[in-house]
Amino acid sequence: MPGLGWDAAAEQRFDVNLSILFTELPLLERPAAAAAAGFTAVELWWPWIDSPTPERSELDALRKAIEDAGVQLTGLNFYAGQLPGPDRGALSVPGEESERFRANVEVAAEFAGSLGCGALNALYGNRVDGVDPAEQDALALENLVLAARAADGIGAILLIEALNKPESPLYPLVSAPAAVGVVDKVNAATGLDNARFLMDLYHLSMNGEDLPAVIERYTAKTGHVQIADNPGRGAPGTGSLPLEDLLGRLRKAGYDGWVGLEYKPGDRPSAEAFDWLPR
Repeated sequence: MPGLGWDAAAEQRFDVNLSILFTELPLLERPAAAAAAGFTAVELWWPWIDSPTPERSELDALRKAIEDAGVQLTGLNFYAGQLPGPDRGALSVPGEESERFRANVEVAAEFAGSLGCGALNALYGNRVDGVDPAEQDALALENLVLAARAADGIGAILLIEALNKPESPLYPLVSAPAAVGVVDKVNAATGLDNARFLMDLYHLSMNGEDLPAVIERYTAKTGHVQIADNPGRGAPGTGSLPLEDLLGRLRKAGYDGWVGLEYKPGDRPSAEAFDWLPR
């Protein structure tokens, strides 16, 4: 991977996702490890997969670890269960799962706000048997409106993401137009205009989308970008995605936000998985 070029990457702001990188370390050690690797910003999936409302002491300990490392929290997922894995969000599932999401909304927003985090990500939720998809969509919109208002309360945006059908066959948002359509519905329902598209180039490539066309059409509605190479969801250079070209297109289209590194380090320590980056 060294020698990829990536001259344009020197102009890009990268953060590292501590829920997929540095996972060989305990959660509270990961922010400092990211800082030691040269990063000034991190993002996270909801770290407590079994609890939308963890003990205050656990929240405080993670907050202190992030502050002590001197890194910025740029993004946080609302509760969505086990990730990566079979769980893909709870906000569209009636009953207990929806209630777990609702219980998490204010907790996650308060935690994110205390660290100046500007983006909260709400995974839409898998389809479940025995429930009319229209009922699930109505519940999802209701819960996304709740999440958007909580995000607005801390000055943040709400991110809505398309996943990929091969790995998440029950997830209904498996294209950029589908995710952006939900973004538009949330903004229309709240009047806040703080819902944005999370453009994950790995997921979109797995769906076979025309990535330059997606960038041209949807950059203006994009609030965050995530990358991994394809195939394999590894670091740039381990697959065949032209990520340098795609990030260059994003910049030309006006995107100047963070790009999250959400890839697997492979059979090596995470600290060694950044040799493609310019230093």
